[in-house]
Amino acid sequence: MGVILYLIVGGLIGWLAQILIGRDMPLGIIGNIIAGIVGAWLGGELLGSLGPSLAGIAIIPALIGAIIFVFIISLIMRSTRK
Repeated sequence: MGVILYLIVGGLIGWLAQILIGRDMPLGIIGNIIAGIVGAWLGGELLGSLGPSLAGIAIIPALIGAIIFVFIISLIMRSTRK
């Protein structure tokens, strides 16, 4: 049950990040989950466990990390399309 909740929270964080930044992640829901999980790791490395956590994911650092990750992926995807 913990892994499923971790994936759901990761997907929601990835989805929020793409809405806030205004760019879509490739692969849809899978891309959102990946963005949320990578964002949680990146945000945890940069900010630690700041704020509330859900399913072992600190929400504020995860969201900031996911925004950074979505932005970087969107830049990479835009440069490969040209």
